[in-house]
Amino acid sequence: MPRTIANIYRLGVKELWSLVRDPMMLVLIVFAFTFSVYTAATAVPETLYNAPIAIVDEDGSPLSARIASAFYPPNFTPPAMISLSEVDAGMDAGQYTFALNIPLNFQRDVLAGRAPALQLNVDATRMSQAFSGSGSVQQIVLGEVNEFVQRYRASTALPVDLALRMRFNPGLERSWFGALIEVINSVTMLSIVLTGAALIREREHGTIEHLLVMPVTPAEIMLAKVWSMAAVVLLAATLSLVFVVQGLLDVPIEGSVPLFLAGAALHLFATTSLGIFMATVARNMPQFGMLLILTLMPLQMLSGGVTPRESMPVFVQYLMLASPTTHFISLSQAILFRGAGIDMVWTSFLSLLVIGAVLSSLSLSRFRKTISQMA
Repeated sequence: MPRTIANIYRLGVKELWSLVRDPMMLVLIVFAFTFSVYTAATAVPETLYNAPIAIVDEDGSPLSARIASAFYPPNFTPPAMISLSEVDAGMDAGQYTFALNIPLNFQRDVLAGRAPALQLNVDATRMSQAFSGSGSVQQIVLGEVNEFVQRYRASTALPVDLALRMRFNPGLERSWFGALIEVINSVTMLSIVLTGAALIREREHGTIEHLLVMPVTPAEIMLAKVWSMAAVVLLAATLSLVFVVQGLLDVPIEGSVPLFLAGAALHLFATTSLGIFMATVARNMPQFGMLLILTLMPLQMLSGGVTPRESMPVFVQYLMLASPTTHFISLSQAILFRGAGIDMVWTSFLSLLVIGAVLSSLSLSRFRKTISQMA
């Protein structure tokens, strides 16, 4: 046993030195846990941020001025007050995403109890902003009209007052979600890439044959790659959480970071084994890259990180229980977002342990078969 542990340790150190001499992999690690995390937090596509809006105020009333002043940063740019003849040209040139036309006698019709119509022109080619922004514009206009009308009419107070409380994210900051999810996704991606690339690199360079003549077993070779690459990803994730997520982006983490890292270690045990298995199937790096796309995209898209699992078909929900990413995302969100303890996430820990054991057994069997064919 001491000799086995020593072999695994020395082979793992060899893998770390090989990684240090691979500048492209180092660049990928740094990019995934810094620039990619920052971009995911600050450039969420569905976020309504500085949407350009123009207003045609044909009424010139206090109500129309009140509506125009309700649009302000960061959701909207300061409204451009234009004439009706400038709307089409401005939207054709892409200057405005929204153009709100307030008709003549709008305030008079509102106070008279009529139902005047406002025209909202939307540039639907900017799909993400158009979808979320049109609803925001309607809410803002209706809110301002209702508050204005209450000054001139007696309003009946409802017997029920609905008090809203936002749990875990009071300001509904989407950057909080984007940053942490990107760290979680990067842990999965890099654990598969680094272990798979390490095995394929040795096969392409011919160093795997050197290992076959040494007094080491296939299990020792595989475990060395698993622990060394998992340690790199775990260290990079820790630094990203501390310096990028909490430091640069100022995203609060509610739960225990060590507990999250413990769950990440179990997840890495499963995904690094998966990377070894995929590397034994692929013959070279291009094939491994194609296989990675076919594997990684379903793992990330269907595991609950991008879309809640409850909104997916029931068959997909049950099928993805066999994926380690499903349980890792579940425990990560519970710990980092909601401050859950081990009493809340122990089932996910247990599931990752079982899945990791199964994947490591399958990978070791496949790895031994590949080694025997090369011998």
